[in-house]
Amino acid sequence: MTSVTLGPARFRSVLGHFCTGVAVVTACDGDEPVGFACQSFAALSLDPPLVLFCPARTSRTWPVIERAGRFAVNVLSGEQRDVSVTFGARGADKFASVDWTRAPSGAPLLSGALTWIDCDLDAVHEAGDHYVVIGRVTALGEVSDAQPLLFYRGRYTVAETGAVGELFGWPRPDDWF
Repeated sequence: MTSVTLGPARFRSVLGHFCTGVAVVTACDGDEPVGFACQSFAALSLDPPLVLFCPARTSRTWPVIERAGRFAVNVLSGEQRDVSVTFGARGADKFASVDWTRAPSGAPLLSGALTWIDCDLDAVHEAGDHYVVIGRVTALGEVSDAQPLLFYRGRYTVAETGAVGELFGWPRPDDWF
């Protein structure tokens, strides 16, 4: 097997073949809501309940969220591509075009999201040109039956509807989160 030169474009192209969900991480700076679109979000631990996300070191929003010490993760639905685009852009009032309420922590919860996860900041680790942020889950939202918004090969997509097989259908379900 031959290897291909490892560079940023090639790295992005290859890793783009891993489908991810899309979320918006939010917090409040005093009364001012802040947030950014995030593909690098994952569950980390059941006991204690922990999640992680990875903001870029160049993010203008991340330092505000870090100072707040608490945040919410809004898991976007397939109907929220425009929300992802808005929160993925710099500048402008990102909250002007969305309805939102407050999580128990005070962080913004975006209307129409599939669900939300409210967290206290637990740890931050430097990792290349990003940070790995670990949040301790303090509250969870209700879940919607809507399709999730996905990102695959540089484009938005949604999951196909229909049967996808048995949940936790592999031989040792305890090995999977």
